[in-house]
Formats: sequence, C-alpha cells, structure tokens
Amino acid sequence: MSRTCQVTQRGTATGGRIARRGLPKKSGGIGLRTTGHTKRKFKVNVQTKRIWVPELKKYVRVRVSTRALRTITKRGAYPVLLEAGLIKPASKQAS
Repeated sequence: MSRTCQVTQRGTATGGRIARRGLPKKSGGIGLRTTGHTKRKFKVNVQTKRIWVPELKKYVRVRVSTRALRTITKRGAYPVLLEAGLIKPASKQAS
C-alpha cells in the first residue's frame, strides 16, 4: 500500500538537502561554501481513519493525510468524501 492520501492524492515527494560549511562574511569569515547535495524524501503523514458520515448513517474507512482530516473537519465528511469519489451520493427518499 503506497503512502498516498485518498482525498488529496498527495504522496511522497523528493527533494534535496544542501550541506554547507564555513563562517558567514558578516561574522568575519569568507562565506559559506556548499560541500554536498543529498537526496531526501518528504513523506506524507497518512493515517487510516474510520469517519462517520451522518448522511449515509455509516462509517467509511479511508487513508487520509492530517491535512485532509482538517479539511474534513472544516467542510464536513460527506461533501469532501463525495468530491474525492470515495462514497456514492445518498439516495433521495420521499418522506
């Protein structure tokens, strides 16, 4: 199972770290020198959650990032999960 959020579709991103050494010029040195580049990964904080959807009256199990959890809290579970395609629309019942 890949580390990908089902709501935002964000996954692991790659980047780099730059190693520098030396004393800055304003501190009396000759400046910072780049001594190396290292590849690294930026991993998404993905968690498996059971989210209660009141419109469907059931729990939905999803793998979401903590950023997506904040979105669900702010906008509501039903519209966010519906937009992501993780649930089907609630059927209209005549009452």
